[in-house]
Amino acid sequence: MARKSIPVLKQLFSKPPVPTTSLNPTRSVTYMPRPGDGAPRPVTLIPGDGIGPLVTGAVEQVMDAMHAPVYFERYEVRGDMKRVPEEVIESIKKNKVCLKGGLVTPMGGGVSSLNVQLRKELDLYASLVNCFNLPGLPTRHENVDIVVIRENTEGEYAGLEHEVVPGVVESLKVITKFCSERIAKYAFEYAYLNNRKKVTPNLYGNLVANTAAGIAGGTGVMPGGNVGADHAIFEQGASAGNVGNEKLLEQKKANPVALLLSSAMMLRHLQFPSFADRLETAVKQVIKEGKYRTRDLGGSSQTQEVVDAVLAALD
Repeated sequence: MARKSIPVLKQLFSKPPVPTTSLNPTRSVTYMPRPGDGAPRPVTLIPGDGIGPLVTGAVEQVMDAMHAPVYFERYEVRGDMKRVPEEVIESIKKNKVCLKGGLVTPMGGGVSSLNVQLRKELDLYASLVNCFNLPGLPTRHENVDIVVIRENTEGEYAGLEHEVVPGVVESLKVITKFCSERIAKYAFEYAYLNNRKKVTPNLYGNLVANTAAGIAGGTGVMPGGNVGADHAIFEQGASAGNVGNEKLLEQKKANPVALLLSSAMMLRHLQFPSFADRLETAVKQVIKEGKYRTRDLGGSSQTQEVVDAVLAALD
């Protein structure tokens, strides 16, 4: 597989891949490696709706405390907008990387999902979700370590639907050979680069990702991203059902762990592995100690209390 993998990498990336000899086979790597020169990088920041600004604010605090070599270009985007503003798209295209809070998709009214718009506009064809057990967080199932990679632009995401007669809607599920081969190649390249020995194709990866997240500790702790050949958006990995939860927002008790771990993925993506390791270690230490946890993890802490604990663990 190794000999066949290299030409595929050249198709997916504009620069050579990170040498596999630099990867430590004893640790789980949660990113698709991409070359970088180590210089400080601008990152587009979309706080999002509901609890989004709360959890993205947590990431900003931690990045500042670590003196991480990234700086954010903030754009206010709301899920009820008709489309993503052009200046936001241009910022992501320029910076190549974006960190995003959740965007609510309005029900009905002809308003399409801005999340899908971003993926299609930037050709972020691969959704990447890492579902794994965190030490100190008891779950019914142990030794869970699953990376779910799913196609992000076709199938129902094609958005080809119409009302045949009043009350009857027809939706076309479009699948092409090109996109099917592309996502399969991505999955096998990821497995090859991250020392994973088994790949299992599945048609409905979103269902798998949410189920795996549930058995591994919940959606509030699962990092993820949407990646293409040129751009990447990092956000909470599994479905963020609490994005518009007014009670969580009012009480300021949203769980920042998933986005903190997603930002660690982003740091690796930008070739800052030492900062990523430091952040991941601090978050996992807080979870393991168990003193500061939000309600979804069996605690009663506010978002800022968890952030303060992570900041203390960094030191």
